[in-house]
Amino acid sequence: MQQKLQPIVKDLVLIGGGHSHAIVLRMFGMKLLPGVRLTLITAAKNTAYSGMLPGHIAGFYSHDECHIDLRPLANFAQAQLYIETVVALDLENNKVLCANGLVVDFDVLSIDIGSTPATVSVSGAAEYAIAAKPVSQLLEHWYELIEAVGKNPQESISIAIAGGGAGGVELALSMQSHLHQILRQTQQPIQNLEIHLFQRDTELMPNYHSSVRHQIQQILTERGIKIHLGETVCNIAPITHRETKEIFEIKCESGLTVECNKIFWVTQASAPEWLKIAGLGTDEQGFILVEDTLQSQTHPQVFAAGDIATMVNHPRPKAGVFAVRQGKPLFENLQRILLGKSLKPYKPQKQYLSLIGTGDGRAIATRGVITLPPHKLLWRYKDWIDRSFMERFRFE
Repeated sequence: MQQKLQPIVKDLVLIGGGHSHAIVLRMFGMKLLPGVRLTLITAAKNTAYSGMLPGHIAGFYSHDECHIDLRPLANFAQAQLYIETVVALDLENNKVLCANGLVVDFDVLSIDIGSTPATVSVSGAAEYAIAAKPVSQLLEHWYELIEAVGKNPQESISIAIAGGGAGGVELALSMQSHLHQILRQTQQPIQNLEIHLFQRDTELMPNYHSSVRHQIQQILTERGIKIHLGETVCNIAPITHRETKEIFEIKCESGLTVECNKIFWVTQASAPEWLKIAGLGTDEQGFILVEDTLQSQTHPQVFAAGDIATMVNHPRPKAGVFAVRQGKPLFENLQRILLGKSLKPYKPQKQYLSLIGTGDGRAIATRGVITLPPHKLLWRYKDWIDRSFMERFRFE
């Protein structure tokens, strides 16, 4: 009862239910701060854990196993939860504005909304391609696709994936694995499925060591996935003269054209426009520039973490591992600013263990220049890490 009677001194508002904020909420639940009203505003009631998403698409995990339910997590943290879409910030008056007219006041704000693939510059991409984020929309299309293939497995299907980073590669391997399983179960030839992977760079997964890139390219080739390196997609258009099923033509700047039934877009990440409009300091892609304290360069009352943030002094790839690692230092600095204490700098590690699923119950391990080839034991290790992480967010 004392907690409920405690007068509210400060309002802490979290926008987005990303990995960092999930950890922050859990830590606030374990260490409540008297006099602080905690509010979470998020567009969806659950958040996908990126580490398990390819495994879910491959058919290894259920939806619930790879999603954090934000409702019991918010309850545990004694946080007010709004399932709303944020459309603007008023940083002069410290207000968050939502699409339905809801206005939420804050003293301290933290943003962890992830990123979305950039499609704006490519003709037809926004209309006809399926973006990898938001994850809920990607999965909706994926469930429809596996249902359609299950009903008509005798029909040939062609899938295109734009983006040859880790996300695009894992998506290609996971989708192929699941669809091959359906074709085998229905005694149909796996040749009914064709997958094309388009990569603007001349190398796949450019942020990784050459040993990883070499292994990944070898696996994709062995699995029959058609790789188009150095190809920039410039146009997507429906082919109207075929009425039996949805067919699109993908055109590349080189002149290459490919026909397919579905296009998944997993290209370079981008940020929503309202961040820049609000006056927050951002980089060229629109991501919030933050100091080592995860505090905005331009607005000290605003913090950011995960994909939506760019650490000025320690730029890192947009990867879930960094969002997870930022959770604890973000929590500590949010507590410190609310208590009027000085903030602590955080320096992310440069090298980290990366476990990349190959969609077939195996995984590649890489750290720095060391790369281990695909193995079932590595997948089991990855599976244990991911399940252990998710177990922290299970509330009865």
